[in-house]
Amino acid sequence: MAKELVIVESPAKARTLGKILGTRYTIKACVGHVRDLPKSKLGVDVDADFMPTYVIPKEKREVVKELRAAVQKSKAVYLATDPDREGEAISWHLMAATEIDGTPVHRVTFHEITEDAIKDAFRNPRSMDLDLVNAQQARRVLDRLVGYKISPLLWRKIRGRLSAGRVQSAALRIIVEREQEIQSFVSEEYWTIEAELTKQETAHKSFRAKFVSIVGQKALEIHTQEEANSINESLKNAAYVVAKVTKKNKLRQPSPPFITSTLQQEAWHKLHFTSKRTMAVAQQLYEGLTIGAEGTVGLITYMRTDSTIVAETALEETREFIKGKFGAEFLPSKPRKFAKKVKGAQEAHEAIRPTRSAREPSSIKQHLSSDQGKLYELIWKRMVSSQMAAASFDHTSVDIEAKDTTTYLLRCTGSILRFSGFLSLYSESKDESEKGEEAKNSLPELSQGETLTLVDLFPDQHFTQPPPRYTEASLVKTMEEKGIGRPSTYAPTISTLFQRDYVERIEGKFHPLDLGCTVDEAMVQHFPDIVNIGFTAQMEGSLDEIAQGKLNWIHVIRNFYAPFAQALDKASVNMEDRKEAPEPTDQICPQCSSPMVIRKGRFGRFLACTGFPKCKTTQPLPSDDNQDSPDSTQQSGRKNVVEPTDEICPKCGKPMMMRTGRFGKFLACTGFPKCKSTKRVVTEKKSKSKSTSESGDNEPTPKKRGGRKK
Repeated sequence: MAKELVIVESPAKARTLGKILGTRYTIKACVGHVRDLPKSKLGVDVDADFMPTYVIPKEKREVVKELRAAVQKSKAVYLATDPDREGEAISWHLMAATEIDGTPVHRVTFHEITEDAIKDAFRNPRSMDLDLVNAQQARRVLDRLVGYKISPLLWRKIRGRLSAGRVQSAALRIIVEREQEIQSFVSEEYWTIEAELTKQETAHKSFRAKFVSIVGQKALEIHTQEEANSINESLKNAAYVVAKVTKKNKLRQPSPPFITSTLQQEAWHKLHFTSKRTMAVAQQLYEGLTIGAEGTVGLITYMRTDSTIVAETALEETREFIKGKFGAEFLPSKPRKFAKKVKGAQEAHEAIRPTRSAREPSSIKQHLSSDQGKLYELIWKRMVSSQMAAASFDHTSVDIEAKDTTTYLLRCTGSILRFSGFLSLYSESKDESEKGEEAKNSLPELSQGETLTLVDLFPDQHFTQPPPRYTEASLVKTMEEKGIGRPSTYAPTISTLFQRDYVERIEGKFHPLDLGCTVDEAMVQHFPDIVNIGFTAQMEGSLDEIAQGKLNWIHVIRNFYAPFAQALDKASVNMEDRKEAPEPTDQICPQCSSPMVIRKGRFGRFLACTGFPKCKTTQPLPSDDNQDSPDSTQQSGRKNVVEPTDEICPKCGKPMMMRTGRFGKFLACTGFPKCKSTKRVVTEKKSKSKSTSESGDNEPTPKKRGGRKK
């Protein structure tokens, strides 16, 4: 008897569904996309309303052949791909590739792979949502037009095998802009003064208060040591009196359950997982793992989502678990619901949560790999804590007057945790740019008018710091806030930037490489709209409206392409094949004594002998003489490996260390910033291996015709 056929993306998902659905169904995996635009040509007819030409990739032909045979033997077909635009498009392509004709076709979607969710989905199938398909198709066509039209121009202007992308290039712009901010940043000196004080009874522990201003005036900034010394002398002779004590009870509320972007951010903060690693592990948890006697089950809900909505049944189960595990005092009076914050969030989706809150991480740890266990625990804690009671703090702020010839204001704060609430389970991490001063003081009981005794003063010199470079977490957060890309694009976009040698990671921070800066410069000059953050976000909004049935996808592409084609024509003229004129130098070739010039190659700028082709000597560029700091040379993104040496600084006599900057290795004084001495070190150039991976926005680099280098 003919069975009903279910088609999913992955073998792991197929195995999990097979154990839930039983023998009534035959379950097959298509292993991702079965049709795509051809790699060898544009595949989009710009003169025929941008109609795409889809082909079955060579590596998918056997899979499609097997699926066609299975369709012919089945009495009905259920397309159970992921519940997002890409999943909808995969199902649509499956219908065409398997040539389903006359066999009933049903679309089923579910956000968690549990028995209840799967059976409910199969009881309530729907038809194909062509609005979602068209939104994904529009994204694919846009990315192909941008990638295949711009990339060849970059080859001619810079070097081969480069790529541009609608989301990729905007993300690169963000990183390069931050680097430009850092390089142009001028550090300014400032001073702080803290007074260590105690109550007049000597038994009391001392505490510190920070200088704020002259009483009655706005906050006073101290810019020089002379200013600091003057205020410090006055504070030495001052009488200290408590002017004001403010006590408040402050509540700290828990964070909402994860969406894709916040999961990637927190996995970086707490586990140091890259976005790519996070999503790969989350996929495994979603598709199902064997958990002892439970069998194979999906442990989390769908991991590509921008909605914080949680199903009512999940809220009820979580509250029951909290009450039994932690006690009624840890349970708020009603379920906590979070409003969406992401522009264009798809309300049909749920937040990322465990499929069962009662399935504690410790109970299944032995069945999971290390990465799976860590990520599951993070997701579980975030969901459970989101439904726990707020944490309660007693927060005290004390204003202190220091009276001398001038009356100065000092301030100290302190907090005492009165009720831990959700903090007994989980606390969210912060980005470097978000970290503020925590109230670390443990203050004694103080009252207005009370006299205090000065123990000591602590003037401290500081220098303003440039904005921090992006980390995996902060870049994802910025992309989300600015509307660049969507949950499914963050991880592949970041991976592409690394694969193309546009950026590298040093101590967790993103540094643009010379090549990335060069590509960004070309894009800003010739295609400003593509790297414009507002334009990119607007295009994402248009894709959302296509998915909602409000816009026609062909009209959106047409409106984009008209000005884009003009920019292409203009750029084609300005970026014609030509080599930049070499830059003369005062360097002499060590082999033939001819002058050397600076040329630009595939791995950046280098010194080359003008005697070429008779003399083929090349050298890496030495470091600049006018380096402002040992760290300034790493701003182009080279590995800044610090190595101790036995060299002594000729200016101050301190040891020097070996660093690596944009022009190679150099010696830098350890007395920086007081001593800025550096010395050149000439090293041989090392080339990087050529990347052959796919380019930005999941767009493969177009192939050159002819097979020969011109």
